[in-house]
Amino acid sequence: MSERTQGILYLLSAALCWSLGGLLIKLVDLDPLGLAGARSGIAAVLIWAYLRRRSAITPHIEPGIVGSERFSFTTQIRKQKNVILGAIAYAGTVTFFVVATKQTTAANAILLQYTAPIWVAFLSPFLLREPTSRIDWIAVVVTFCGMGLFFIDDVATTARTGDLLAIIAGIFFALCIMALRKGRDGTAMRMVLYGNIIAALVCAPFLIGNSLPAEDILPLITLGVGQLGLGYIFFAKGIARVTAVEGALIPVLEPILNPLWVALAIGELPSYWSVVGGLVVLTAVTGRGVLREFKSKNSKFKMENH
Repeated sequence: MSERTQGILYLLSAALCWSLGGLLIKLVDLDPLGLAGARSGIAAVLIWAYLRRRSAITPHIEPGIVGSERFSFTTQIRKQKNVILGAIAYAGTVTFFVVATKQTTAANAILLQYTAPIWVAFLSPFLLREPTSRIDWIAVVVTFCGMGLFFIDDVATTARTGDLLAIIAGIFFALCIMALRKGRDGTAMRMVLYGNIIAALVCAPFLIGNSLPAEDILPLITLGVGQLGLGYIFFAKGIARVTAVEGALIPVLEPILNPLWVALAIGELPSYWSVVGGLVVLTAVTGRGVLREFKSKNSKFKMENH
């Protein structure tokens, strides 16, 4: 089996794992914040074991801390600033997503979180000092129009709050992506590990006084091990083996399959305008990723032939 085929299979597996989030979150009868913490705690153990096995997690000392400059945790925090900031953003993403999924439909939660790349395009000029292209701005405008369609329906206050929390989850994920851009190579999984630990610690108090029904134990373990932990491990193993376009397109299966599993299992259906808005968001986000990649390839081709 070729490296590329392996990569595609890993990414398909990652998308499948991630897509189970909506259904499993709906099934577990636990306080949303407590559930977010428990899920991240279980995932952190698995990811730590995975990195440990690969010898990728050891006391991390950045180059240059030798000689007269003594090791200190303050220095390490400064050296790993982007990893830590990204981990905090990741913790916000997974926490707000769980709460949003509990309060609104699974379709709304995942599709509104999926706007993260558009928030990257919108925020990059201000936070990264990176210019935003015409393609980016078109995608931003189209996505914001699509997001507006989610709010046409007259729904309960709780559902509307869930929609807003899903947007916040998308913004946090955008900040996580931007932190990765500023960080060093190989920091992604360390960021995911630290982020899950942060989410678990922050949300742990919300587990106090909560009892977990016996029938919810398996869905909770599956959330931590399969949906979150294995999902990111498969993604990390696959993304380096495929083209950038494949890396952008294959994960799109997650926001498509997520509400499908929920609809089939418990009969929860998104509204008409949520479906229309979701299609607009998916088209804008995916189209932007593909067009940017083709534009990049054309630029490289022209440079090589001049």
